[in-house]
This record gives sequence, structure tokens and C-alpha cells, in this order.
Amino acid sequence: MHAPRSLLLLPAIIMCHFMTGQHNCVAIHKKTSCQVQGGRADCSHLRLKAVPPNLPRNITGLDVSHNDLKALPPGSLAPYPLLLHLNVSYNSIAKLDQGVCRTLPLLQTLNMAHNVVHLLNEEDVSLCTNLTRLIMASNKLLLRGEPFSALQSLRVLDVSMNKLESAKLGSRPQLPHLVSLDLAFNSFTTLKKGDFSFLRHSPFLQILNMSSVLLKKLEPGCFEPISGLRALIMDGSNMGTQVISKLCSELSATAIDSLFLRKTKLITLTKATFKGLKETNLTFLDLSRNDMEKIEGGAFSWLSRLHTLILTDNGIKLLTNDTFKGLNSLRSLQLTKALVKRHSTPIIEDFSFRPLIALESLILQRTAIHDITENTFTGLSSLRELDMSWSSCASLRNINNKTLVSLSGSPLLKLNLTGTAIARINPGSFFFLRNLTTLLLDFNFIKQTLTGEEFEGLNRVEELHMSNNHQTVNLSSRSFVNVPDLRLLNLGRSLKAEAVNIDPSPFRLLLKLTVLDLSNNNIANFRENMLEGLVNLKVLSLQHNNLARLWKTGNEGGPLLYLKHTPSLTTLLLDSNGLDEIPAEALRGLSNLREISLMNNLLNSLKDSIFDNLSSLRVFDMQKNLLTAVRPRVFKAPLRNLSLLLMNKNPFDCTCESMLWFVTWLNDTHGTRVPGLRDQYLCNTPLAYFNRSVMDFDGLSCKDMTPFQALYILSSTAVIMLTVTALLVRFHGWRIQFYWNVLINRTLGFSDAKADEGREFEFDAYVIHAEKDADWVDRWMALLGNDLCRFCLEDRDSIPGMLKLNSIVDNMRKSRKILFVVTETLLRDPWCLR
Repeated sequence: MHAPRSLLLLPAIIMCHFMTGQHNCVAIHKKTSCQVQGGRADCSHLRLKAVPPNLPRNITGLDVSHNDLKALPPGSLAPYPLLLHLNVSYNSIAKLDQGVCRTLPLLQTLNMAHNVVHLLNEEDVSLCTNLTRLIMASNKLLLRGEPFSALQSLRVLDVSMNKLESAKLGSRPQLPHLVSLDLAFNSFTTLKKGDFSFLRHSPFLQILNMSSVLLKKLEPGCFEPISGLRALIMDGSNMGTQVISKLCSELSATAIDSLFLRKTKLITLTKATFKGLKETNLTFLDLSRNDMEKIEGGAFSWLSRLHTLILTDNGIKLLTNDTFKGLNSLRSLQLTKALVKRHSTPIIEDFSFRPLIALESLILQRTAIHDITENTFTGLSSLRELDMSWSSCASLRNINNKTLVSLSGSPLLKLNLTGTAIARINPGSFFFLRNLTTLLLDFNFIKQTLTGEEFEGLNRVEELHMSNNHQTVNLSSRSFVNVPDLRLLNLGRSLKAEAVNIDPSPFRLLLKLTVLDLSNNNIANFRENMLEGLVNLKVLSLQHNNLARLWKTGNEGGPLLYLKHTPSLTTLLLDSNGLDEIPAEALRGLSNLREISLMNNLLNSLKDSIFDNLSSLRVFDMQKNLLTAVRPRVFKAPLRNLSLLLMNKNPFDCTCESMLWFVTWLNDTHGTRVPGLRDQYLCNTPLAYFNRSVMDFDGLSCKDMTPFQALYILSSTAVIMLTVTALLVRFHGWRIQFYWNVLINRTLGFSDAKADEGREFEFDAYVIHAEKDADWVDRWMALLGNDLCRFCLEDRDSIPGMLKLNSIVDNMRKSRKILFVVTETLLRDPWCLR
């Protein structure tokens, strides 16, 4: 198939670009004036009556298609002498003025499709010597003389849908560089021997499109002048088997490589249908949409060089071991909707594919097969891809070790069993597919607990898809023990809610896993070690579950920090999980994260540091939450290098404290794309900004608050300090006074006596006690007192005849220390209180 791909691309582009107009292949947006960009002016769909005269003079492309032009006077194009491409399709122009090419000497592409041009004379385009593409599709052409003889550089000519009565566009050789000729949807029914004689000297011609031309007769030698032809498109021609046989015979002398015979009413393929192609190098054949019911044995035996065969959308009832006989070089066979159940179920006999020894890709999408036996695919020794998605086959509902045993001799890499109504996979079902790297089991009805034996033998599988299962699958700790090389695992909308809440985790052995999809499973609980060991995981999809409780502060054991085991994560999807809280440590360590999606949750108040580690973030999605404020302490770090921000549909509080920083950031940023900024980022409060865009928020009003904010800070500080001082004085005033007196006394030199002052003390300590404690103090002083330690007691050692206060002071001076005997009685003593 590799050889004709480039050939297929060109007719596809031609048919879209020139038959329907280049702007008909894309969505049309309303506009009110011409749009000029990159040297091209787009003035389509403006209901213009004439070419606009006020466009830049240096434009090289002009599109005035889909307007109301009645003529194309050369004077209207005079202001644009550098034009290379001119599109005037879908207008009402009746004639191509010969002065157009005189005014535009550099013109390379002229598109006049879907106009009302009738007569085309030789002088009309005689000056268009630089034209490489001329599109005259869907007009009412009547060719007079040799209108294309001067176009020596033309590579693409489209005269389709013009009701031409003959394929002969000239009588003498011309168009020496023509590559593609489009004659589709014209009225001729016969190809005469000399019809293409005008292309006898056109060695570059490769593509001929005669779709929907109702050919009934082909004269011998009709393709002889264009023997270098590589691709012939005959779609929708309704020729039938006999005319197609004749067509193949006439193509035998050409270099035909690709043949398109779609919708040609080729209901039966006989053994002689393609006999004329035996000597050709045909590598691509498309027979789709023919309602084909029968293929005789050996019908393809003449096509030994064929690489690609497309039989899509037919009604084949039976494939036998002779159906594909002779296709020794076939690499791709497409049978999508080729075997469809109508009156009976189509049958694929044993060894039907055995002749296809070089086949690499077999597509059996949306087919109905009676049964798959132990020899259905026998002989496909080169098969690398088998696609049976959305097919109906009773054998696939309960897969066992015999269902696909016929593939044991195939080096199969990809097996697609999507939507095949599989209900159970038995142990060893894929044991023979030891080269398999991709297994797709999406959209089935599997209902079982995966023990790991189901995937026995799949040691090389890297992708396993089991999403959107109509039943529920349960997992065990050994579910994936036989697929250690797994890199992508898709289990979205397939599992029981408690399937992953097991220990040890079913994913612990998947050390190479990079993508894990557990979305849409209503998972509410799992263990913190569920992702343990997945050090290479890059994409984690957990959206549409019920994970809110796992991150709540009140969760038993605290928030579950399950992401700490995935340091390589680059994409994290947590949409629609009912999250109303994110722990401060939840995203810690995810320095490689480039995309995070928290859309459609209940997030409002976010901790200041939760996004601080996301310095590599490029896509940030927090749509449809309950965010009222976008504070810099939360969002400054993740928004620093962002490419795409999605924070719309939140109830924003448009006040200075909540939105000033965010609005300033939106006005200053240029590298971040913020879709829907004007109409989806709306204020909810206050009333003055209700339902208005956040971009309407006036940040200048916040500057008037600066003096009041300073006054508020000062007054608040003063009140707090006054309160603290009052409390200190009330409860610790005596301490403050004591230390103050000590500080003053020491500053003024009234410090305690020191040994170097030469001062002598009579007592070691002066004892102060309550009067009621005298007996207790006397007893203890008697026990402690000796010649080395003398205590002064006021009742015993007071100086007779001296005032009590003076005596106390004098004895204190004679004592080295003052010893307080603190008791409850002392604290109530009148002297202590004073």
C-alpha cells in the first residue's frame, strides 16, 4: 500500500479543493469584511458585486468565492499585479476575459468552479503561461478551438461536471506537464481511441478521474496515448462486470498502479474480470460499496503484485480457500462491512486466508461471521494486525484456548476485539499470541474476576484496553502478573467500585506502566499503596469517581496521600469527584506535572501551599468549581509558566481582596491562553458586578483603599498592644516592678554586697515567716542551725529598744541572704500583703 499513498493524496486534495471550492472543505465563519493575513486576502461570503479595490497591493492570494460577481473585468484586478492564486468560484461569471492573464502575468492558480462560463476560446487563456492549476468544474463549458494549448506549465486541469460530450479536449498534443486530469460527472459514454491523443506528449500524467461517467463502450487503444497513467478513478460509474473487464484489458498497456472502482455495480467478480490486469503493476484496488455478493474462485489470481485490496461495504456471503488465490503479495485486506448478515450469516471456510502469505493487516470490522474455527486464520504467516471490532460472531462470546488457535502461526502484534460481545475470557485464551503488543477489549460484556491466567502468554503486551465494559470486572492481586511489560492500561467504566481496594495492589508489578485509566468506576475507597511501585507512571485518569472522602482532614487515619508513589506523573485528571478539600501535602513531589484537571468539583477555599511544587504545569483546569477568590498565595506558582488556563464557570467574588491580583495577571500575561475569558468568567458578587465579566472589574478603585488600610493596620496594632499591656500589668505587674527596681538599683550602683567590698555579715540568712509558722520554723532552724550556718529570726534576734521596722532593716543588712518560708499563712499575713 505504500506505493500508491502519495497518489491517493493528490486526487483527494483535488476533489475537495477544486470541485467544491477550497473554503467548502472547512467551516465557514461569518465575517463582514475581507481578512488579510500572510499575503492572502479572504473576501469570500461577503455578497460582493465586484473585486474590492482597497486591498494591499502586495497580496499574492485573493479569494472572492461565494459572492455575486457577474463578470471578472481585468481592470478590477489591476491593483494586484503580484497575484499567484485567484479563487472566483461560486459566482455567476459567464466569461473568462483574456485580459485577466495579461493583468496578472504571475498567476499560477485560477479557480472558476461553479460559475456559468459557457464558451472557452483559445485566446481566453493564451496568456496564462504560468498557470499550474486551472479549475473549471461545474460550469457549462463548450470548448472552441484549442483552449488549453498555451498552458505549457499546467499540472492540474479540472473540467468535471460540465456535461462534456467527449473526453477529447484538443486535437493536437498539448499540456506537456499535466499530472492530474479530472473529467468526472460528464456526459460522454464512449472512450474513443483518439480521445486522449492531445496528451500524447504528456509523460507526467498520473491521475485520471472519470467518476460517475457512465461508460458503455471503450474502443481498443483508448488509453494508449496516456500509457504512463498511474491512478484511475472510476467511482460511481455503474459500469457493471462486462465493461469493467473491457476497462481492465485496455489498461493492460499502461503503468496503472491504483484503480478505484467504488459504486460500479460490480455485484459478481468472475474469474475473468481482472484478467486484463495480469501484466500490469497494479498494487492498489478499491472495490468498496458495490453490493458485491459473490467472488468466484481465482478472481484475483491475475493480481499477483497487489498490495492493498479494499472490499468495504459489500454483501459477500462466502469466502473459500480459492477466494484470495494468487494474492501472494497482498499486505492489507479491508473487509469492513463486507460480510453482512442479510438472509443468512456469511461463512468463512477453513483456510480461506491461507493464500495470503504476505498479509500484514486484516480488517474485519463490523462483519458477521458464522463461526471461528481452529483453521479460520491458518496460513497468515505474516499477519501483524487483526481488527475484528464491532463484529458479530458467536465464537467470541466465550473465548477459550481454541478460539484463536488458528493465529498461532502469525506474528500478531495488534488484536482488536472491541465491541464483539465478549462475556468471558477463559484461562490461556491468548496463550498462542506471544508477540502481541496491543490488545483491545473495549465495549464488551465481560463479567468475571481477573485472576491473571486470562492473559497467560502475553509477556510482551504493552497496551491493554478494557474500557466501557457493559458488565463489571473485578480484580485480584495477580490480575496483571502475566503482562509485566504493560505500559498502558485502560479500565475506564469497567470495574466494580471496590475492585482496586485490595492489598497487595493489583498494579504493584507493573513497573513499566506509564498510563493508567480508572475513570468512571464510582471508586470511593482504596488503600494508600494502590499506586506503590508505579515510578514511571505519567498519566493517571481518575475522573468521574467518588474520591472526596480520601482527601478529607476528617478521614480515618488522616488524608490519603496516594500520589506520593508517582513522582514521574505529567498528567493528572481528577474531574467530577466531589472534591471539596485538597490536603497541603497531596500534590507534594509532583514537580514533573504538566497538566492537572480538577474540573466539576466543589473546591472553594484552598490552602496556600498546595500548588507550590507544580512549577512545570502547562495546563490547569478548574472549571465548574465553587472558587470565589484567586489569591496569589495559592495560584502564583502554578500560573507562572502556564500555556492554557481553564477556570471559567466559577462564582467569582469581584472584590479587591479576591480578584485584584487575578485580573492584573490576566491583563499582563501574554503566553497563557484563557478561552472564554469575556463571556464565561463572570462575577457572582457583589451586586454591582453581578453577571459581568471579571475583566470589567476596576482595579483602580482598590488604590483608594491604601490610606484606609494603613490606618486600619496602625489602629489594630495599637489596640492589641494596649490590651496586652493591660493584661501584663494586671497579672504580672509585681514581677515587672521587681525587675524594674533591680535594674534601677544596679544601674545606680545599689547592688548586693560583694566579698571584695570588705563587708562582714553576722548571719547567713534572714528568715521571713508567718507568725503562726514560728514553732515549725524554730524546729527546722534548730535542726539546720550549726556553727557554719547562722539564721536570723526576728523574734529571737531583734535589737531591744529599736523600732520593729528599723530592727528588721538592720538585721537584713547583717544577713547575706533573705530566706522566705512561703506558706498559705504567709500569703495572708498583713505584713506580706503590705
